[in-house]
Amino acid sequence: METQNNNPQQNKIGHWLKTSITARMLMVGFLVIILLIPLSYISSLINERAFRQTDVVNEINSKWGNHVLVYGPVLKLPYKSYTETKTYNEKTKTYFKETQTHIKNAYIFPENLDSKVKVNSKTLSRGNFESAVFTTQMDFSGHYIPVDLTAKGIKPEDIVWNEATIILKTSNLKGIKSEVQINLNDKTYNFETNFNQNDNHNLDVLESSFIKGETLFATKSTNFNFSITFNGSRQIEIIPIGKTTTMQMESNWPDPSFMGNYLPNDETKQITENGFKADWKVLHINRAFSQQHLKNIPKLNQFAFGTKFMVMVDEYQKSERSAKYGFLVIGLTFLVFFLIQTLSKINIHPFQYLMIGLALTMFYTLLVSISEHSNFLKAYLIAGISVILLITLYSKSILKTFKFPLFIGASLSALYAFIYVIIQLENYALLVGSIGLFLILAIVMFVSRKIDWNNG
Repeated sequence: METQNNNPQQNKIGHWLKTSITARMLMVGFLVIILLIPLSYISSLINERAFRQTDVVNEINSKWGNHVLVYGPVLKLPYKSYTETKTYNEKTKTYFKETQTHIKNAYIFPENLDSKVKVNSKTLSRGNFESAVFTTQMDFSGHYIPVDLTAKGIKPEDIVWNEATIILKTSNLKGIKSEVQINLNDKTYNFETNFNQNDNHNLDVLESSFIKGETLFATKSTNFNFSITFNGSRQIEIIPIGKTTTMQMESNWPDPSFMGNYLPNDETKQITENGFKADWKVLHINRAFSQQHLKNIPKLNQFAFGTKFMVMVDEYQKSERSAKYGFLVIGLTFLVFFLIQTLSKINIHPFQYLMIGLALTMFYTLLVSISEHSNFLKAYLIAGISVILLITLYSKSILKTFKFPLFIGASLSALYAFIYVIIQLENYALLVGSIGLFLILAIVMFVSRKIDWNNG
């Protein structure tokens, strides 16, 4: 008897689950939340592949050559510094003065520094991953004016002129492909590495041999020029240590990103699909440091400027941005099926909703895997068409008509096209996305106005 009393109640609950709009809404909402789990795994997969790409790119770059930063040439002038100590003699009741001589260094920047940089860029591949690398020829020239350190309290006779050297600092010692020599007033001096474990600039040091000739820097201007050839990656920068610093850069790289505190001249800058040309000019009034320094070479990396040679948006970044719209795609697709089910009175089982949701999540795994072997547009088209056809054919078996599956296929095509447009946009992505979502909301409100929401 007790079982007979419960059967009507069970039938009533089952009938409510099948016919109630509220029950269907709760079911659809629950499935959307459940499908966030595979979406989160897909996001983790994209991040993992992106990290793998970063590791491979770093490995390629470390073997070919790292980023290039040149700091120099800096004139190193030793000078004598004196200290006096007084010692009291008990026997004579007098003080004895003793003078100690110390050798310290002054560092002098050139009056002007001109650089001409030619860059030949290419890509290196390992498996499915690529890295942009380059070989650059950097030609430097300029001059030093006669050195006067009296303002620093150093007399000319205290300067050890015959032990003057030229210092170059660089971030990419391993990438140098030729011997480095500097010409000073038509005399050539070789550079040697000079390791200093106390240097906090994270730069390697090259130092020339002693520059002979007491009057070279004391009484007249000294012209210099030198060249360095680097294998490098990512970016090229110099520090504007000249009182006037200029740089002209020419490359076959079509997508440069100019970086640092100083931008190139807009009037002369040229960027085409075959490469770019750019030039910079930095005056001493534009930077916050002087031309003479005592004790040590200052850390001036923050004033560096140059060009970055990297792809601005790679395939994984686009895939990650696409996956962020996964919740929107699943929610809107389920909403279309919900409206069709409600308006046409066709029953759709929760399992069928789940299969449709899983098919939508498969789009992102297809997108990531195919984009590793092709470009993003081809991967997006293949993944999108595959998923749209799958869901359209599956909808035909559920809805038993042609018009609803065709409508679903057209809706998904428009939605994926809309998301692709947003991914390609940068400055207008928010604006276009907001307008698109507003139009979608307006369409849903228009279609759902005929639903009797009191049938709950």
